[in-house]
Amino acid sequence: MTQVAMLGGGNWGTAYAAIMADAGCSVRLWARRQDVVDEINTSRVNSGYLPDRQLPESLSATTSYAEALDGAEIVVLAVPSQTLRANLTDWCELLPHDAPVVSLMKGIELGTGERMSQVIAEAGQVEPDRIVVVSGPNLATEIAARQPAAAVVAASSPRMRAKVAEASATAYFRPYLGTDVIGTEIAGATKNVIALAVGMASGMGMGDNTMASLLTRGLAETARLGTALGADPQTFLGLAGVGDLVATCASSLSRNRTFGYRLGTGMSLAEVVESTKQTAEGVKSCESILQLAESVDVEVPIVENVAAVVHEGRDPRAVVGALMSRSRKLEN
Repeated sequence: MTQVAMLGGGNWGTAYAAIMADAGCSVRLWARRQDVVDEINTSRVNSGYLPDRQLPESLSATTSYAEALDGAEIVVLAVPSQTLRANLTDWCELLPHDAPVVSLMKGIELGTGERMSQVIAEAGQVEPDRIVVVSGPNLATEIAARQPAAAVVAASSPRMRAKVAEASATAYFRPYLGTDVIGTEIAGATKNVIALAVGMASGMGMGDNTMASLLTRGLAETARLGTALGADPQTFLGLAGVGDLVATCASSLSRNRTFGYRLGTGMSLAEVVESTKQTAEGVKSCESILQLAESVDVEVPIVENVAAVVHEGRDPRAVVGALMSRSRKLEN
């Protein structure tokens, strides 16, 4: 039985830990809060995130990351992207030296513009060929209900991605193998920002034409940025690209879309933060994605305007006007 350390007990960390337990792994989940750990170990639920999911017996929880990492054959990281570097500073000496290290995070680090795999390599002192990225249309609540879903398991090492895929394959979760780490990460981070834009438009009462236009042009922005950074353009047409984008932009279960919707109804950023209580990665990452795009001279007007709403207080209605009044150009 493969021993897995899951570092992070939020929505997706808990759901993915349950996937791996259902796949036959023994999973030790690290969470910061003692009450979360006690509830998982005694009641087999994480009611703060996935109240309707009865967790497998082969999944246990602890507040000790040393205990979670002890004997781990696979390490999975599921913490907020902007805290990852600080977390890895504490964890790096305990990380196993020959195990795959899996990133479930979808963000770009503020200040450095680094993808999560780059942060893992630097702060965690992990060789790049041991880093695996899992991404796709994976809304945690639906997966917790064991509804069928698929994802890409991307890594440069065939052995590492195969090991993680085997440890994640269940009757309801199908992993596909991928080689494009850069594209998988850029797609996962940028779609959160596009979902904020779609949510804002919906909150202002706009319909399906607007959503489809934002989604399509958002995909174009994502592909331009990813390709400029060395990604395979085909990645953006697959599960990690358009698949994840559609799920995140269209579903009411999406935290980023919901966050954007509330902004679109006229709530202030502070009011939305207070009402959601959970991380919407696009809010933190929109600025770093914009900086990353500027560093490679790529235009990302949707990302730019979302960042203006979130970080400069611009009215979402002004954003719509700014996007619609841009100079006309060929579609590409």
